[in-house]
Amino acid sequence: QVQLVESGGGLVQAGGSLRLSCAASGSPFGIGDMGWYRQAPGKQRELVADITSGGSTNYAVSVKGRFTISRDSAGNTVYLQMNSLKPEDTAVYYCNAVERVIWREHWGKGTLVTVSS
Repeated sequence: QVQLVESGGGLVQAGGSLRLSCAASGSPFGIGDMGWYRQAPGKQRELVADITSGGSTNYAVSVKGRFTISRDSAGNTVYLQMNSLKPEDTAVYYCNAVERVIWREHWGKGTLVTVSS
């Protein structure tokens, strides 16, 4: 059973920074692509950033230049460094991971990020 454990959300003032972490465990096949999505109240879930097992990254236009996604050398933990936060970044942030071989997708429970103006 794959588990994704997220941490690092909270309340921050506009212009501040937060770092989210997500640790994946339990896959017999290993973890391939990982990413962060977010869902603001009344809106659909959207991709924030993702990173392949080889380290290639992709960002939403709205966060490019402010957020950085990375993963540890073992490939099982993904981070999202969020700088210059804006009130419109307020959302529940979800970790996403795809198992190798079987390409099964998994989601974390989400962590709330609130940016005050």
